[in-house]
Amino acid sequence: MLIRSGKVQFLFWTAFFAVMLYLWLITIGVQTFVLPDEMPLEMPQNVVTLMFILYGLFIVIVLAGTVISAMIDNKFYRNFFGTMIIIGLVSVLAAKGMFG
Repeated sequence: MLIRSGKVQFLFWTAFFAVMLYLWLITIGVQTFVLPDEMPLEMPQNVVTLMFILYGLFIVIVLAGTVISAMIDNKFYRNFFGTMIIIGLVSVLAAKGMFG
């Protein structure tokens, strides 16, 4: 049985939850703003608040993973979290571009 250190386990679970949060964000955004039966007249405040909270958690988790991977010099997770930061920011910019 292969036993990993606690830091690498932390990076794995941080990466797992970062991906799950991002998929949750994309799913909510697509279901609410791209694929509704009819466009809402005003913005659904509860969905916007949930997405704001999820983006906050996503950024905190990704930045924590980036800092820990840089501290233990793990190239794979450093590249992974750097890519997740870029993907998260690009999705925010794309949403801002589509919805103003």
